[in-house]
Amino acid sequence: MLHSFLVYLALVLCGVGLVYRAAVWFRGCVGIEGQGISTPARVMAAARGILGTVFSSKVFILIRVFLLDGIFLARTLRRDFYRWLMHSCIFGGFMVLLLMHALEKFVTLPLFPTYQSTLNPFMFIRDFAGAAVFLGAGMAVCRRFFGKGRRPASSAMDAYAITIVSVVILSGFALEAVKITSQSVFRDMVEEYVVGGDGQETKALEAYWVQEFGVVSGNVKGPFDVQTLETGRALHEMSCQQCHSRPHSAFAGYIVSRAIAPAAGALDRANARTVLWWMHFLACLFGLAYLPFSKMLHLFATPLSLVLNAVMKDGVSDPANVATKQMIELDACTHCGACTAACSVAGVFPEIGNPNILPSEKIASLKALAAGRKLDASEIRTIQDGLHLCTNCNRCTDACPAGIGLRDLWFGVRERLLREGIPELLLLSPFALFRGIRQESVHDGGYLPPVQTAMRAVSEQWDAAKARDVSIPLEPGEKETQKALNAAFPAGSFSNCYCCVTCSNSCPVVRNYENPKEVLAVLPHQVMHAVGLSLWDLVFSSGMLWNCLGCYQCQENCPQGVRVADILYELKNVAVARAGKA
Repeated sequence: MLHSFLVYLALVLCGVGLVYRAAVWFRGCVGIEGQGISTPARVMAAARGILGTVFSSKVFILIRVFLLDGIFLARTLRRDFYRWLMHSCIFGGFMVLLLMHALEKFVTLPLFPTYQSTLNPFMFIRDFAGAAVFLGAGMAVCRRFFGKGRRPASSAMDAYAITIVSVVILSGFALEAVKITSQSVFRDMVEEYVVGGDGQETKALEAYWVQEFGVVSGNVKGPFDVQTLETGRALHEMSCQQCHSRPHSAFAGYIVSRAIAPAAGALDRANARTVLWWMHFLACLFGLAYLPFSKMLHLFATPLSLVLNAVMKDGVSDPANVATKQMIELDACTHCGACTAACSVAGVFPEIGNPNILPSEKIASLKALAAGRKLDASEIRTIQDGLHLCTNCNRCTDACPAGIGLRDLWFGVRERLLREGIPELLLLSPFALFRGIRQESVHDGGYLPPVQTAMRAVSEQWDAAKARDVSIPLEPGEKETQKALNAAFPAGSFSNCYCCVTCSNSCPVVRNYENPKEVLAVLPHQVMHAVGLSLWDLVFSSGMLWNCLGCYQCQENCPQGVRVADILYELKNVAVARAGKA
């Protein structure tokens, strides 16, 4: 009665948790997509999207991706056989145990009316599936701690996933082993099923089970004569054979039973069978009840992510559905580290130390952001720095076995945080190139204001420092930056400029404006001249410095070989570095 109540309680908690997670998917928002769209509107948009997919040719794409990538993990196999084998062992073994063993009343019995857990091939299949899960978990641990290349730091949820899986599988094997060796289990079976046997025949049956089934008995000891074994076998065939196969096929449990045989009597007297049963039972129920809130939710979210990314297209799909898809993607992440191993900027992590540089570590921060948790300025800055150092090479998205559109995820969150009004100086660097290319996807005229905010922040920091009479602004004649520039450009530097205006005439930015001086204040040749005169206020307040495209036309056309574009880059670095310190 108690265990039935606990089963229903776990199922109810799991169901409520799944409903809650679904509600979060339709309510939460990661980036700029879906902001301002109500939950009912997003649910309706999802319904329209599902119907539009099911009743179109896309349904074949959906089926193909679900079967190949969601079930058989073909996407993972194409990239890494070891990871494919690891996930296949865990996923395949888990699903077999869930359907055949945990849900045997609903799945196995209707399919096989003569099913008994102590019959073959069911014993072998159960042990094989359990061994596969345990092997996969072991491979995951080995890969995490001993694998080559960059790996994400193990989180508490990673430890939970490995622990709960290990407890369930190991307690199952131990329980099976104790049942094999238990004399009490044998006696219970005899009392319930054996008919027509006297005391001598029952002893013969027990001798047969000690010999053939691995029971450890305190009553009978081998070796046994042929006549006793024949009598026992005849009684076994009459009363037991239809429900019990030899346990050797349950290879994992049988191996453990041989290991514990010397202590089998003590374990039987201590009622270890009941202790292990409750341990196994409660571990399974806890894993089931906690599933919607743990890493194990990816069993549902990952196939969803794969099929959604296969049938949805950027710029075509409803923004409400894009927002929902991104929320699902956060739960689809398995923290496997494939994205971090492929990341083109992950190598700078040891120098900078911000974990949000690593793609696999960004997800936890984004979950906190999407959940609506109030983040302070330092937490937002940590997230923002990690996001803006991304080169948008898309290698993380290509490597992700869950099919998560990571680059689009980073882009959306970047735009969301920029709208908070926090200056992001990296927008004044080549890291902002991808944003410029995709500026049409930044809605509501949101492209230019963050750039202007960053430019204003640089200018204001210099002005404020100058007003405080500190050493951050570069006063005329200051030697520090002059020495830095001379060290960076010892040959053919700005000192060779004689203001022939060739660089300004070849500059596409200058040519873009009818009155460039009004917009840029100082043109390229004037920047070089101002640097030579150490007129730093004029240099760093120039719009030319921040509008430079880095096309190198100025540098390629300079008759004096002045490295104009390189100097402009160096000046940007100086300005941003000093503004960041102020």
